Amino acid sequence: MWASSIASGSGTIFMVVLGPICDKYGSRIPMGVVLCCGAIATACTGLIRSANGLIILRFFIGLTGCAFVMCQFWTSRMFVKEVAGTANAIVGGWGNLGGGVIQLVVGSVLFPLFKTGMSAEMAWRTVCIVPAAVGFTMGILCMLFSDDAPKGNYSELKKRGAMPNISAAASFRSGALNFNTWWLFIHYAACFGVELTMNNAASLYFIDIFGMSTEQAGAIASLFGWMNLFARGLGGFLSDKCNRYMGMRGRLLVQFLCIFLEGLMVIAFAHTKILGLSIFVLVVFSTFVQAAEGSTFGIVPYVNPVSTGSISGIVGVGGNCGAIVFGFVFRQLDYYWAFIIMGCIIIAGSFTCFFVKIEGYAGLICGQDSPEAIAAQRGETEKSAELEIPVKDAEVADEFNKD
Repeated sequence: MWASSIASGSGTIFMVVLGPICDKYGSRIPMGVVLCCGAIATACTGLIRSANGLIILRFFIGLTGCAFVMCQFWTSRMFVKEVAGTANAIVGGWGNLGGGVIQLVVGSVLFPLFKTGMSAEMAWRTVCIVPAAVGFTMGILCMLFSDDAPKGNYSELKKRGAMPNISAAASFRSGALNFNTWWLFIHYAACFGVELTMNNAASLYFIDIFGMSTEQAGAIASLFGWMNLFARGLGGFLSDKCNRYMGMRGRLLVQFLCIFLEGLMVIAFAHTKILGLSIFVLVVFSTFVQAAEGSTFGIVPYVNPVSTGSISGIVGVGGNCGAIVFGFVFRQLDYYWAFIIMGCIIIAGSFTCFFVKIEGYAGLICGQDSPEAIAAQRGETEKSAELEIPVKDAEVADEFNKD
């Protein structure tokens, strides 16, 4: 089971390729294609006949997680950076909320319902057709009835000369060579990597430690995902608010506190052996996890606006790399030590916030925001929703065009 979970996280690493594709072509078509392909893989769940088949299938289902890159890039194009924390956090959080909803609806509602008319084995072999149908339908709707940016689709804008034709390779190179991208990679590994791990571990934990049924454990485990209803949005909102009064230093402070407190709550969860208290700690722990995810993507649009798609892809991969690392930890150790080690890694990762230093913005302990940054964060300047390449990045855009 843990090998299949690791394979699922590995599939999403391909999102690093989709980031530059978004920079060049926009989010609409890649989003629709990924959703439809992931839905087909999900519908094939009932065909599994071996452990190796499960591992392979979960790898392809894991590719669906690449939609996260399109999601965050899309929102960064639709909203100005000053509200990027809230906007990115809400749409990303409601995406993750789907994990909690699916655990509850499929595990505790649809599965028992399907069992009333067929055997338990046939029930789990057919129940995944429901989320697959929903995903495929959304993919088609996405491609037919959405826009790449506020002023239209990328193909139309390029034909009219309203935006430059950016090289995907140059975009990726620019994002990958920025140190801040990799600090945020670590941050996302310490929060979204934990969420992915808990999506796989929470049900098993309550079954093994508290002797609960699959339906009961699934309902409790879904609480971790349900916190996305507000927690990720809260992290992004706090990041935006602190940015308004403290600039980038405020965003980094929110980032540090969320990740640091998350690590403490993981360790507290490992020591909690009373069911009611364990559920309470799980909810608080989940709140900090999702808040950290929201605050992370409140920072991403600032790193290098020209390469936002590539940076989103690299940072997003950080979450899945974290899940793979933590997955190996849980596979080799008992729950107690796995949670302790995970908590310590998270706390260590929180201190990398002090190394983030974005050009033109203050760091957590040194530097100052530029006058332009201060005017923007206070709402004193008018700015489009990053549809066109920002003026300050015109020279970079020209170099991309040459590539």
